[in-house]
Amino acid sequence: MSEESARLARALVEFREAEGVSERELARRTWLSHATIRTFERDRGDLPTPTVARRFEEVLGWAPGSIKATPSEETGLEPSADSSSDLE
Repeated sequence: MSEESARLARALVEFREAEGVSERELARRTWLSHATIRTFERDRGDLPTPTVARRFEEVLGWAPGSIKATPSEETGLEPSADSSSDLE
């Protein structure tokens, strides 16, 4: 469990309680699965992907980039010169 994942877990639970909504309703609002909401509320120490982080930031009313995310799955980086030889 990281400090960042614990902060996110607390924020999600506090948000749901303040709004009076279920995990399923939070999942609907964020366009995420119920299982994803459960995972992050129970703080298994994982950081969200950038996409999931953005959805949480939107629903929580947090500034973009305020949730630490895993390295982007959307980096757009080209394969390194070392790995390109593996393709031949």
